[in-house]
Amino acid sequence: MSTPVVLVAGLHASARTATVDRLLTEHPGSVAVHHDLCAVTLDRVRRVVRAGAGVLDVTDVRLAHGCVTCTVREDMLPQLVRLAATASLLIVDLWDSVEPRSVAEAIDCDEAGGILRLTSVLTALDAERMPVDITRGDRLSEIGKPAARGDRRYLAEVLARQLEYATGLVLHGGDEEDADLSRGVLGHLAPFTPIHELTALPHLTGAALCTAELAERVDPATAQLPCDAQDDEITTVVWHHVRPLHPARLFEAVDELVTSSVRSRGRFWLATRHEQLLAWDAVAGVVSVEDAGPWLTALPESAWDGISPARRVAATLDWHPVSGDRVQHLVFTGPDLDREHIHGLLDACLLTREEEQAGPGAWADYDDPFAPILDLKEIA
Repeated sequence: MSTPVVLVAGLHASARTATVDRLLTEHPGSVAVHHDLCAVTLDRVRRVVRAGAGVLDVTDVRLAHGCVTCTVREDMLPQLVRLAATASLLIVDLWDSVEPRSVAEAIDCDEAGGILRLTSVLTALDAERMPVDITRGDRLSEIGKPAARGDRRYLAEVLARQLEYATGLVLHGGDEEDADLSRGVLGHLAPFTPIHELTALPHLTGAALCTAELAERVDPATAQLPCDAQDDEITTVVWHHVRPLHPARLFEAVDELVTSSVRSRGRFWLATRHEQLLAWDAVAGVVSVEDAGPWLTALPESAWDGISPARRVAATLDWHPVSGDRVQHLVFTGPDLDREHIHGLLDACLLTREEEQAGPGAWADYDDPFAPILDLKEIA
């Protein structure tokens, strides 16, 4: 019988530690493993193993390459496999700025098959700090939280990925007003993810999660994006269209779109890149635009057999008789967003009817300010 494994992620160490402590108390025989990455840029990691009764082992581990991937592959996974023989539940207490997806996929491997089964991914959040941190544009290196040498990620970027990938969110700290605000924010950013109190954690020893399905919840082509919503303080605006975007006009609008919202993401279609599904990901004023592969309609039918059911469903929902699954689907969340202004700004970036009728051959000659970004990533 395989041993259940739960990941506990989160930038807020106090909330994460409180969650791990609670799990150790509620599950007799459970063991938690934590890798302290304070000195990871010096190729040193401190591994701490503890149970409900206290610390069982503290070991300094030296790595050939200072990064999370090396830590998981070379030390964490062997430790979990070793501990599985006697533990009722294994808890992976992730370092502050570690994103759970890479760890989850590393655990869901052939080497650990039949020994470990990943059953839950929890992200613990400080109710007082979360609504502020999701707006912060600080780099991890600026606040002393890098997870690898040369880590250039932003605090809000990591926090967004931690809460959007999780199967459950745990709120801790703050007062009732903080908790209410946090629930409101999370209801917009991760509306399909259950929120738990520390005293009412979910069942964690059930069936194994499928990490491929977890990935589909956040990958651009299949992501479960929020719907239009508005409450007293927060607004989510969805923009959906089937006409291609003019690259130069969109590029001019990017700054205003990004700075007017706290979080935005989705998939979009540039006229100059007729075959490419492009991913939009922005948080706290920092935007990333990436090539996420071909649109399904750009593939030959013979290639569809290898497409996941989730991707086919997503494509079917967006299918247009002329453009196929090519679509503009962007979602913006922030305080008091002006829905009409965002829609108007994006609508003005679409090709005009005359431009659209000219067809892809004419579109290919448009000036594309996104090319230096997208072409460089393709080369890399």
